[in-house]
Amino acid sequence: MPNRPATVKQADVTRAVKGAVAAGLAVGRVEIDQRNGKVIIWPAGASDGTSGNEWDEVLK
Repeated sequence: MPNRPATVKQADVTRAVKGAVAAGLAVGRVEIDQRNGKVIIWPAGASDGTSGNEWDEVLK
């Protein structure tokens, strides 16, 4: 495994999160795709579709 430079650096993530917060977004989760350098910021409270059962929402 060659020692390559990082596609996404900590400064890139920090910059993206600070920009999202400055725009009024409450950050819930940050995902980083190392293959293409994509930083995905999910808002707090956003449903990511990982609920195992659709009835969980119905029965609340």
